[in-house]
Amino acid sequence: MKERLQKILSARGLASRRKAEEWIANGRLQVNGCTAQLGDSADPDMDEILLDGKPIPSMEAHVYIMLNKPRGYVTTLSDEKGRQNVAQLVADCSVRVYPVGRLDMDSEGLLLLTNDGEFANRLMHPKHEVNKTYEVTVRGYHDAAQMLLSRPIELDGYPIRRPQVKLVRAEGEKAKLLVTIHEGRNRQVRRMCEAAGMTVTRLRRIQEGSLMLGDLPLGKWRNLTEDEIAGLY
Repeated sequence: MKERLQKILSARGLASRRKAEEWIANGRLQVNGCTAQLGDSADPDMDEILLDGKPIPSMEAHVYIMLNKPRGYVTTLSDEKGRQNVAQLVADCSVRVYPVGRLDMDSEGLLLLTNDGEFANRLMHPKHEVNKTYEVTVRGYHDAAQMLLSRPIELDGYPIRRPQVKLVRAEGEKAKLLVTIHEGRNRQVRRMCEAAGMTVTRLRRIQEGSLMLGDLPLGKWRNLTEDEIAGLY
């Protein structure tokens, strides 16, 4: 069955659809000996599809992993600055997997990785609004902080929906909050806290959609269960 080329590349875990479109536009993809164009389709079972002159890999069994990411690791498969990356933490999972979304280097907690491009695209697409909950430790807490943090604001020119905010405890100007957001803008929770007059000292993602981090040890990973995968869909 014919599918768009960017969908095929994404499903094989080679790249996101957007990156695949860049490859096609740059002439890196050939189908049955002809350079592919944006909008082209192919049958991955019948057509010869080459990337940079080499056949694309066959479809692997899909793998879905949850990692408890520590601080100090970047959410990439490699880093030009030589920093530690999450690929090093899941190197023993037997297949090449890709992060679903990001956690910045100073943040920790639940991070999904997979070789299922369709699954990753679904979770990251804004229209699906997969909620994410963070345990946030701050300094500079004040009486109006929770109200200010709960406001709908604008980041990078995009309106951010009103987050759900729950105070866990407060001791003077230090506090711990649970913050649930509906988007995934760059450093969103940290910037929201800054806008409310607070500084984040620790940020840990503990839930994504229906999936809970639970007691998974820091720096360790595990495979998702069938029920967990179904819940995310």
